[in-house]
Amino acid sequence: MDKLMLLGDEAIARGGMDAGMSGIYAYPGTPSTEIMEYVQNNFSAAAGNIFCQWSANEKTAFEAALGMSYTGKRSMACMKHVGLNVAADPFMNAAITGVNGGFLLVVADDPSMHSSQNEQDSRYYGKFAMIPVLEPINQQEAYDMVFYGFELSEKYKLPVMIRITTRLAHSRSAVMPAAQLKQNVTGLPSDPVQFVLLPGIARRRYRGLLDVQKELVTESANSPWNNFTDGSDKSAGIIACGLAYNYLIEAYRGKQPTNPVLKIGQYPLPEDLVGKITGTCERVLVLEEGYPIVEEMLRGFPVTSAKISGRMDGTLPRDGELNPDIVAGALGMPFEKGPAIPSIVKNRPPSFCAGCGHIDMFNALLQSIDGYGPGRVFSDIGCYTLGALEPYNAINTCVDMGASITMAKGAADAGLHPSVCVIGDSTFTHSGMTGLLDAVNDRSAITVLIGDNSTTGMTGGQKSSATGRIEDICAGIGVDPDHIKVINPLKKHHDENVKIINRELEYRGVSVVIARRECIQVAMRRKKEEKSR
Repeated sequence: MDKLMLLGDEAIARGGMDAGMSGIYAYPGTPSTEIMEYVQNNFSAAAGNIFCQWSANEKTAFEAALGMSYTGKRSMACMKHVGLNVAADPFMNAAITGVNGGFLLVVADDPSMHSSQNEQDSRYYGKFAMIPVLEPINQQEAYDMVFYGFELSEKYKLPVMIRITTRLAHSRSAVMPAAQLKQNVTGLPSDPVQFVLLPGIARRRYRGLLDVQKELVTESANSPWNNFTDGSDKSAGIIACGLAYNYLIEAYRGKQPTNPVLKIGQYPLPEDLVGKITGTCERVLVLEEGYPIVEEMLRGFPVTSAKISGRMDGTLPRDGELNPDIVAGALGMPFEKGPAIPSIVKNRPPSFCAGCGHIDMFNALLQSIDGYGPGRVFSDIGCYTLGALEPYNAINTCVDMGASITMAKGAADAGLHPSVCVIGDSTFTHSGMTGLLDAVNDRSAITVLIGDNSTTGMTGGQKSSATGRIEDICAGIGVDPDHIKVINPLKKHHDENVKIINRELEYRGVSVVIARRECIQVAMRRKKEEKSR
């Protein structure tokens, strides 16, 4: 078969398609978005009837994928690292219920926070849930690990996590595909109460999860993704996890490392392999993208007598991505440091697209709220978060998906009036609806401004679950229809929009203002497609 040039995300998607996956569920979030998009745009996925639709949020995606696994089919759930926080409830419990058909959770972490609120390391979640975690070093391993992961999942009847990071997700390399497997036939669980977590059943299944841990460690010890290579220089050994292994090889500039090297691509940590390096080297440097989870664990390993160094002792920076120069410096090797960026080169902060409806929405909001005093606008995750920057300085918070409504509610409950929140249409159905229900139930005096651009704009224009439904959703939740207003965020409607927002700011109850205007990028793509027909 011919090699394919694939992003890391695409390699995982192609791996799922070739490994007999029957469905993939996800919510768009950089750097994981392209996994789902590759499947959606692939003819063979359509021919194979692989289910591939966006979910309302990561929790619903995970649960739907678990439901498909229940039927004996192979399924995949994909999300970014902070999305796993949203899916944590079913994720943790799925380790106890176990699975039926192979189930892969693909999580894309974002060290250096290129497009995220934090740098959290999803390997901690895998360790917390006590499930196998796979961490590829390149696109070929990412592809191959999907096959391996499905088999491992079905062997132990457990979810398996594949953890990647931004640099692998969004870089491209050649991948040699394997022969395509057929999808599993439908077959329900042999244990009819496997997925019923009543306390008596849950306790039994949890003991089973504990009992299988030794076998999972043995799997890691024999895994093709974990390799120990001895070296003559025992003054320092190196443990390189996932993508960090590439930085090590680049630091040596193609030469064979003279130090012992343990490459880690599967967890839980293989204690015997770890003992080979920690028991014979004076010092062990741990290279890992994200948090110092392996370094932390080694300090408590009984087989460790070497000095452990890495992110915890300052040998490597505690935050941000690694790179070959950082690795070379930690090993005491020479490396070239580029010149400092001259002061004449200024940073270019992100900004709204020219013609974006959010611009006119914020201009109307700023005029409406002027005079009430600062600190009254709670915001959310989306393109509109750019309203925090110059020249708007329009928002005061951005914590997590859906937090705008609930934080505005809490502030209103404390007596702040007006209390305003800004949330996008996709984020509203992701995790804003429940907060709105709380506000309705408690009659909290908040004004909810929904920026409805009819798409998930920040991640590339995926379909929004809210399109065409926002008014009905708000009314169904219990918002008074007289206080559900729709405005058109255009300059020619500015004065009218200000009047509408002003009236709702004064209302001592729950009001919703929907600023509806198609995303400018989506509109341009749509018009281009229409012309080409």
